[in-house]
Amino acid sequence: MTAGPVYLQISGAAGRMDNYCAAVRGAGGEPLAGCCPAPDLRCDGLVLCGGGDMESTLYGQENRGSQPPDRERDRAELALFRAFYGAGRPILGICRGMQLINVALGGDLIQDLPPAQRALHTAPEGDLVHTVRARPGGLLHDLYGPSFSVNSAHHQAVGQLGEGLRVTAWSAEGFPEAIAWDERHIMAFQFHPERMSFANRRPDTIDAGALFRIFLEVCRQNRPEA
Repeated sequence: MTAGPVYLQISGAAGRMDNYCAAVRGAGGEPLAGCCPAPDLRCDGLVLCGGGDMESTLYGQENRGSQPPDRERDRAELALFRAFYGAGRPILGICRGMQLINVALGGDLIQDLPPAQRALHTAPEGDLVHTVRARPGGLLHDLYGPSFSVNSAHHQAVGQLGEGLRVTAWSAEGFPEAIAWDERHIMAFQFHPERMSFANRRPDTIDAGALFRIFLEVCRQNRPEA
């Protein structure tokens, strides 16, 4: 796969990857999606999707409000991360995917946001919308300015940062909404850009299609030579 389309391996919950695949196609890529897939390093990059909570012991904590984990998915996606990270391939994390990246690099999670904060970020059905502030000079700041609106559907958040990562956007309450490690081609978002782009673009948030286009371009630029 050294020429032609950019192929992305996508890992997510069974039956819940359509929006991610549509966003990748909308940006000009080719998704190869599966639940708990084995690493396929023929692909140019990896997308780790949203979903349920990770096993808290993976980041050294007792259960403090986490939902029951899918241990098979935890194992599979940690293996995917390690394989693509070890091969120097770009990695995009979304919601749970951002949290998994942080844990894989030695960080931990806030298992259950305090009630007042949780009410701003999760609802029984659908997304909520809130404002985030971006780090000056970062990708999000360059694209959308110092503050902008995104969707939200989560009750956990990144806590202690993993190795090499830095926060590139924060919620109004101060917890990370985006993290990155530019030198390793890692970008991750707590919000859901796949539900704010292309056919799912909405009038009350940013148009997040640019994030997928940029990620595909990073994959293209870092594609292994034949």
